[in-house]
Amino acid sequence: MKAQSNSDYGRGGELNTIIGKGSTITGDLKVANSLRVDGTVKGNIKSSDTFVLGKNGVVEGEVIATNIMLAGTVIGNVSATGKVFLESTSSVSGDIKASRLVVDEGASFDGKCAMKKNSTNK
Repeated sequence: MKAQSNSDYGRGGELNTIIGKGSTITGDLKVANSLRVDGTVKGNIKSSDTFVLGKNGVVEGEVIATNIMLAGTVIGNVSATGKVFLESTSSVSGDIKASRLVVDEGASFDGKCAMKKNSTNK
């Protein structure tokens, strides 16, 4: 994958929450600013800024954020007011709603996609 600048992903906010590799969280998460998950979350995630899922990360639930970058596995719906980026190692089993969608070769997506400018997170 070619190098991208922070502005390409809309990363303007502060990354203040990280779920590390080997960690498992059961329950819903609501995070101010940005969130990165390298472990497992069994529950819904809502971030007011950018959500990043590392290649070893797994989410079993809905993901809602301004911008979403996925390299791991999501089993659930994904919704962003900005961009959803599926890296080559990502797998999504659920619907995607976003203003913009970027899919790298090798990414797996099984669901429906709805794209609108200024999509809402509802």
